[in-house]
Amino acid sequence: MIDTEMHAEIEQLRSTLNDYNYQYYILDNPTVPDSEYDRLFQQLSALENKYPELITAASPTQRVGVKPIDGFQQVKHEMAMLSLGNAFNDDDLVAFDKRLHTRLNDDRPIIYACEPKLDGAAVSLLYQDGVLVSGATRGDGSTGENITSNVRTIGSIPLKLMGSGYPTTLEVRGEIYMPLKGFDALNEVALATGEKPFVNPRNAAAGSLRQLDPQLTAKRPLEFCCYSVGLVKGGELPNSHSEILSLLAQWGLKINSQSQQVVGIDACIDYYQQLSEKRHNLGYDIDGIVYKVDDIELQQDLGFVSRAPRWAIARKFPAQEEMTILEAIEFQVGRTGAITPVARLQPVFVGGVTVSNATLHNFDEIQRLDVRAGDTVIIRRAGDVIPKVAQVILEKRPPNTTLVKMPTNCPVCGSPASRIEGEAVTRCEGGLFCRAQQSEAIKHYASRKAMDIDGLGDKLVEQLVEAKLIANVADLYSLENQQLVKLERLGEKSVDNLLGAIESSKQTTLPRFLYALGAREVGEATARNLANHFCELPIIMQADFDSLIEVDDVGPIVAQHIVNFFSTEHNLEVIEKLLAADIKWPEILKPDASEQPLLGQTFVVTGKLERISRNDAKLQLQALGGKVAGGVSAKTTTLVAGPGAGSKLIKAQELGINTIDEDSLLSLLDSHK
Repeated sequence: MIDTEMHAEIEQLRSTLNDYNYQYYILDNPTVPDSEYDRLFQQLSALENKYPELITAASPTQRVGVKPIDGFQQVKHEMAMLSLGNAFNDDDLVAFDKRLHTRLNDDRPIIYACEPKLDGAAVSLLYQDGVLVSGATRGDGSTGENITSNVRTIGSIPLKLMGSGYPTTLEVRGEIYMPLKGFDALNEVALATGEKPFVNPRNAAAGSLRQLDPQLTAKRPLEFCCYSVGLVKGGELPNSHSEILSLLAQWGLKINSQSQQVVGIDACIDYYQQLSEKRHNLGYDIDGIVYKVDDIELQQDLGFVSRAPRWAIARKFPAQEEMTILEAIEFQVGRTGAITPVARLQPVFVGGVTVSNATLHNFDEIQRLDVRAGDTVIIRRAGDVIPKVAQVILEKRPPNTTLVKMPTNCPVCGSPASRIEGEAVTRCEGGLFCRAQQSEAIKHYASRKAMDIDGLGDKLVEQLVEAKLIANVADLYSLENQQLVKLERLGEKSVDNLLGAIESSKQTTLPRFLYALGAREVGEATARNLANHFCELPIIMQADFDSLIEVDDVGPIVAQHIVNFFSTEHNLEVIEKLLAADIKWPEILKPDASEQPLLGQTFVVTGKLERISRNDAKLQLQALGGKVAGGVSAKTTTLVAGPGAGSKLIKAQELGINTIDEDSLLSLLDSHK
């Protein structure tokens, strides 16, 4: 006697699985990862095996999928397109092999064909006399959707088979998928145009195939790879699955280059390990491996069960996607001041490891996903890639969730946090003070092109910070001998040399000092231009946005970074300590007009220069008052064009801009020496 509770549990599982099928196959909008579906499916299968009298024809275990959507003409498969049973570990695979040997009553090792299980959409292609006449989705296994117009747009599907010897009627079965590069490019376009991006390449491939307008499908980066044949009339094929695939390749059809023929189940397990290591470098998603008995006669002897062939099985990789609860969103500060949101999760096993944190990249990603603390989310992890929140299950959102707000102050040091227009990342402006950035700030300050503190390498900086001897660059000038000699691998002579180098660094130049401060986007050239334009540090620190953009090579973004840097109280405190440590530089005098004969002229240097480097040419032109720009515009007065000059030369000619070669440039520079 079966109790009412058990009956209700089975019906609930069927209802849930049917909903997931509808979302996956009909709406092309899966709301749970495959692993969640597989778990519920296995649970239902176990209950139906225990209570076979409750099995119905409408149960998800008794059919492959769901009925096709309206809008496409239906196609009847003369040979059903069935799915495969699953193996989740080595033991499952060994048990599968043992069942085959028992059924065949033969102890000899079985020859298997091993193929990557592409993560896309299964399709059937029908060729008559070598010409493609129709294409169909798998649908419910018996009836699919006619997508002929769409498959004809895919370059890897031949409209006519090559060579000769193919059967009069040949049905080729395979997978249409989207390579990862194409998927990333497609989503970049979607985000740029304000459209909803696809969750994963499989979803993108399925959605692309179901466009009613073939021109839209043609724009999608789809590929086809065949894995078997179905209906065959008017000809014969080899008696080996591997040989059939080789023959299909000769006829112009794409087969997977990773496919192998192996002997025995141990070799199948070895193949699994090998492909696991290659998996994330393939350029396309696979979610497992398909093992098939290679001998066609043995396949026929083994036959089928209700929903799958006995002679084939799919070995699943650890799920790349899993569902869990996002418990909180926190903000971390990186070494460059980037403030990054991090999702704290209920621990979940995904991609072969237990994950409790996932990246949210930036605040734009939080807004795009509309993710909140308490949400049920899908976590994706592929290989060594940092786990990410791929999707929010809005249907499972609890009441009273709140929108996430980006912090206006650094969560580490409290300095202002800002985001420049046109940038995706919010950053802490306390670069000289922030504890999260201190090591990188000190390393940069001590580097050769900055303050050039010889002997203060990266490892020693880390050691000093770890020992809490320094917290910012100003602390370098307070270091004492008795503190340093206590450190490992730092003897008396090394300490004396280091303290000497720190003392020597007090004599510097204003451009070096500006560069050493490490303001965002202020490189050597920008620091030099700032120094030469304003001449004095206090004037630079007090310069407003409008004044800054008058400086050569300082655009709106760089100007805003400089304003933010010198408006941050913590940075000013460190600069004050540096100046109090007696750091000095020679006075910079504004040059007379006679010393800058090229003042007001803008140069662009392009092509190859043989007797002077482009960097030296730039420095010498700037020393004479000229401005050197990266691109040609109406403001350009002279283009210096060496061999190989391309689009810049063409544009200069179109604008009627004066163009000179390397000899003329050298003559110009020599005339002003």
